[in-house]
This record gives sequence, C-alpha cells and structure tokens, in this order.
Amino acid sequence: MNGPDSLPGDNFGSVQQPAGDGESAHAPLFDSAFNDRGSRIFLDKHGLRPIWRLFVYFAMSRALYLLLDAALSYSVQRFDVLDLWIEFASEIILLIAAVVPALVMSRLEWRNWSDYGLPGPAAFGRLFWSGCLWGIVALSSLIFLLHGANAFSFGRLALHGFRILKFAALWGVFFLVVAFAEEFLMRGYSQFTLTQAIGFWPAALPLSLVFGGIHFLNPGEAWNGIAAAAGIGLFFCLTLRRTGTLWFAVGFHAAWDWGESFLYSVPDSGGVSPGHLLKSSLHGPHWLTGGSVGPEGSVLLYILLILLWIAFDGIYPEVKYNSNPPIRTLLP
Repeated sequence: MNGPDSLPGDNFGSVQQPAGDGESAHAPLFDSAFNDRGSRIFLDKHGLRPIWRLFVYFAMSRALYLLLDAALSYSVQRFDVLDLWIEFASEIILLIAAVVPALVMSRLEWRNWSDYGLPGPAAFGRLFWSGCLWGIVALSSLIFLLHGANAFSFGRLALHGFRILKFAALWGVFFLVVAFAEEFLMRGYSQFTLTQAIGFWPAALPLSLVFGGIHFLNPGEAWNGIAAAAGIGLFFCLTLRRTGTLWFAVGFHAAWDWGESFLYSVPDSGGVSPGHLLKSSLHGPHWLTGGSVGPEGSVLLYILLILLWIAFDGIYPEVKYNSNPPIRTLLP
C-alpha cells in the first residue's frame, strides 16, 4: 500500500484550482509549513496527515453523539417512552454520529461519498442481498450444529398471527440501522483513512479489536463475545477488501443480528430482545452455547469463521478495494 507521503488524493488542507495543460489540479496550502520539522508531525505534502484526519472524524463523531444522546435523555425524562423505542433512537443517533462527520470530512477532502464504502448505485443491490443470504445461512448452520449437540432447543412459537410479521419487520428495520451504524463507523471512513496511513490489514486489525471492544458495553456481554465480535469484524474487512464496498457486510450483519434476536430468539451480544419468534433455549456448557453472550460466543463460531473466510476467499478472489480513488475537482 502507498505510504502517507505518496497519496496524490490526500488533500485535506489543500486548495482546489482548475488545472491548466500539464498542471496539477491542487495547489498545496501548506508548502511553507511543510518545510518546518514540527509541522511534519501534522502535515504531509498533501495536507493534514490521515491519522489526524481520523482523529478529527472521531472527535466530531463523539461530540455529535454526546449532544444527541443528551437530547434523547432529556426527552425520555419528559415523556413516557418504551425501552424498545429508546434503544431504536439510540441506534439512529449512532448512525447519525457516524455519517454526518464523514460527510463533513468528504467536503473538506474533496472526496466522493462512495469512497467510504457505500456507493449509492449499489444500494440494496446484489451484494447486499448476497450478504443477507450468507448471514442467515451462516447463523442457521451454527444453530443447527448446537441443536445437533443437544445444546439448543427451538421450543414453541412465542408470537402468533399478524404479530409475527409486525415484529419481523420491526427488527428487520432496527438491525438494518445497527448494521449501517456499526459498519460505517468501524469500516467506512475509519478504514479508508487509516488504510491511507498504514495499509489495509494493519488498519483492519485494530479497528476490528475496537469493534469487539465496544460490545463490552452491552449488558450480559463477556470476553468470549468480544473476541467473537472482533473475529467477525475481521471477516467483514475481508468482504470490504474483496467487494470494494460495505454492502455485503451490511447485509450479513443485519441478517445475522435479525436471525439471532428474532428468528431463533437467542441472546445477541448479551441480550434477549422482546418480540422474538420462539421460546427457544440454550443448555450446556458455556464454551459450547456461548452462555449469556449467545451462539456467537460459542467455540463453534471460530470454526464457522474459518469456513466463511475460505469460502469467501474462493468466491471473491479479486481485490477491489481502492484506498486512493480520484478526488473531485472544480471542473465538470
């Protein structure tokens, strides 16, 4: 991968100008400052270094999240709101806090939104639905393995009639928001920018560890669940690298969470959701069932991840991720 000093599209802090014959379309604003040794900590010849742009992004994201969360807390105190809707609003806040700062950064860096992994023309297209299919099949394989090991029982229906469709749709929308928020926060702008600094896989590893770590905030979460989330996050990085977009990962993520929480009605990252389909149960040693974490905390998940990695590597062998796409110019 290119190093931080060899990224022609890396121009946060540069001035866009129309290019003449044989001229660059960018006039660096910091040429004189770049010659200063101290300034090189923050700047390269194209402007602010990627690592500092990532810091700015996370700072804006955190500030926006705290502001919106405070507004939500104030509203909850004034109005009687169901816990489910509070949780839904919290996920929407996380999505806004992930996306809005990236939109700001895209304007500052003169980049297209699609550079960050969610190209509009591919929205809810083949890759998204392929991801959904892979997610449901992967989770179902894990569930049936647990069932075969006498560690999972389906039980009876917990919902009937129209309520099945209502809650299926509700949780579908909910986990789509969750998938968008978490995937873009960890593997959208963050992955793109950190890749410019240190390369794709060196960036993917710490971001996947952070992805696992944020699950520790969930009630009932444990270390086996955190490790599993980090492993799943690393697999999502592979799908991003091979498809060039986040749409497969978004579909897989949403389908997996929906399958755990609604379809098979098991704990998902430490919590059991209301309005689930079955009165199912897990029974057996925690290393097998995942305990309070749910099936994604099972040791069988790591076998599943290895199989998923091998299968995806074979079906999608070509690297399509581009960490240095052309930037927008003032000229049409």
